[in-house]
Amino acid sequence: MSNQQQKLKNQKLEYQNTDKKIIILGSVIATLIALSPFLFYLYESVPNKNIWSTFLFEYESKGYKDVNTVMWLLTGKLVPLILLVIWFFTCRHWWYHTLLVPIVMYTYQIIGLFNEDLSYIDELQFFYMLPVMAIIIPSIYLIKAKMFDKLNTANKTITELEEEFTVRPKTIWGKIRQYF
Repeated sequence: MSNQQQKLKNQKLEYQNTDKKIIILGSVIATLIALSPFLFYLYESVPNKNIWSTFLFEYESKGYKDVNTVMWLLTGKLVPLILLVIWFFTCRHWWYHTLLVPIVMYTYQIIGLFNEDLSYIDELQFFYMLPVMAIIIPSIYLIKAKMFDKLNTANKTITELEEEFTVRPKTIWGKIRQYF
């Protein structure tokens, strides 16, 4: 009887393990999410001039009216990108790869924002996203088809199948490494 109690005690301790790295990472993520409205309104601190000079850098707005407009566009794309990246790395569902589509879209939009050769924002990003979408959408469909095939041939619930198809690397670097 004491051996079984010892196993239960070890199991409890395993689930109650609070690693300092996990607590710090969770605190940073929670702080970023809580600060997202403030990050979005950072553009209001940028002057309404063509040239913005700070002690770190100098930025000149060539294709836009002023630097404030550029920063407004940047924060409007950067804040959702940050939130999507956080969601991607913390999502535990089988469909989390679909989050790569809006992540790639916002990344292309930010690159296009600073490219002075483009005359219109968000003009050709769809064509750049087609290869990404051509890979992600069929793979999500295949995973879904496998799930429903196993659901019809086995006596498992959808949540049990989601658990079976979910890949959970232990660290953020492990999650990044699984794509390369």
